[in-house]
Amino acid sequence: QVQLVESGGGLVQPGGSLRLSCAASGSIFSIYGMGWYRQAPGKQRELVASITGDGSTNFADSVEGRFTISRDDAKNTVYLQMNSLKPEDTDVYYCNVRGYYSHSGGIFESWGLGTQVTVSS
Repeated sequence: QVQLVESGGGLVQPGGSLRLSCAASGSIFSIYGMGWYRQAPGKQRELVASITGDGSTNFADSVEGRFTISRDDAKNTVYLQMNSLKPEDTDVYYCNVRGYYSHSGGIFESWGLGTQVTVSS
């Protein structure tokens, strides 16, 4: 089993910043993909940003230039730095981690429980 613990969500004014963190623990041999998704009520979950093992990143058009994603492999942790936040960034943000189990070498994909980000004055 692989567990994810997210932190860093909250309430921020438009133009402000937040940093989300997601730490993975458990039977992990290696992690090849980490990312953040968001989902509003009644809508599909959408990719916000992702990062591969070699550091390649991908961003949704709506956050390009405002958000950055990074990872600390020693801590099995992924970060999402969100700057110049807008009210339309308000959503529940979910962490996603994909890798290989240490005990079997099989592939896993885990999701966090989500953290609320609210951008409002």
